[in-house]
Amino acid sequence: MKIVRYILLVVLTALLAWGVIWAHGQARDQVCRKVDIEVVNASSKPFVTPRGIIEDLKHAHIALEGKPMWQINSDRVERLLDTSPYLESADCIKGQDGRFIIRVRQLVPVMRVMDGDKSYYVNREGKRMEANGNYYCDVPVVNGHFTRAYGPERLVPLLDYVQSDATLNSIVTMYNYRGPGSIYIVPCFVGQIIDFGSVANYENKFKKLLLFYEKVMPVRGWDTYDTISLKWMHQVVATRRLKRVEATVEAGPDDDEIAPDATTITVTDDNRALVRNDGTTRAAIVKSGADPAARPKKTKRDDSPRREAQEASKPAGKQHAEAASEKHPGKKHTDKQERDSKSTESSKKKKAAQSPAGSTGNKSKKKSTGNEKKK
Repeated sequence: MKIVRYILLVVLTALLAWGVIWAHGQARDQVCRKVDIEVVNASSKPFVTPRGIIEDLKHAHIALEGKPMWQINSDRVERLLDTSPYLESADCIKGQDGRFIIRVRQLVPVMRVMDGDKSYYVNREGKRMEANGNYYCDVPVVNGHFTRAYGPERLVPLLDYVQSDATLNSIVTMYNYRGPGSIYIVPCFVGQIIDFGSVANYENKFKKLLLFYEKVMPVRGWDTYDTISLKWMHQVVATRRLKRVEATVEAGPDDDEIAPDATTITVTDDNRALVRNDGTTRAAIVKSGADPAARPKKTKRDDSPRREAQEASKPAGKQHAEAASEKHPGKKHTDKQERDSKSTESSKKKKAAQSPAGSTGNKSKKKSTGNEKKK
């Protein structure tokens, strides 16, 4: 029995060796007739196409169709495709029917980084893909500059937690990265920012934030604080706003986007209506409050009640005299002239009464002096 087993083992080993040699010979003689490219996750906003992969291979001077299979280096093709910023992974398989199969997975962005004038998408492993107008993906936006020591993939757990919570996902609008320990979150509330600190212990920090929004903000007011700090353990530190945020008014489609300028207002010769150089009619200018002619005029103060009170406090005779003077303004003027003339006549009479004695004495003195000169 042992001899039979040894014989069978030798025969099987020989058959296996012959099969390998035959398959190797067949493979050497086989030529690549077709290249099949399959994008595994093409359903999620495809931006990678089989034609694009073929073009990348041609640019690398790699020809597949019509080439013997034994001359095609599958590992080289995989390494080349792995370096593409649009692919996450690539697998190459040689088929027995002369097909060369390439299976690729396109990059799945989890965030978009705005670094100055640069913009790129990042996947979970930190692979970057430059953003362009041909492709757009609705992912969280992070503003900041990352380095090799601290890449954008460090923020992936934080972003995943926010997207998993419906309340947080509706509050957070974007992220601002200034350093490993200086991460800021911009909420949907105008004029407010959240100092998150580092990514560490992010679950507890978000719980504190939701509790603060639920208990404190409805009482204190949503525009009371401009900065909410979560980087301290077991507490939330809020900074009061120094200047109130002006309410934003949404302009309608018919409203003017630019306020009227008084220097650009002219008057037409046809209807003398105020018209701006850009064609805005007076109705729009008056509505905006820039027309000085449309402003309310100042009204005179009504002093009639005050006059009536003063008239009532005067004596009856004086009231009668004033009433008569108001009825006959000319008579009032003549009465004043008569009083002035009477006062002047009385003053003349007094002077005349005093002047005779003085004047005769002076004349006698003059005469006496004249006689003395004659003598």
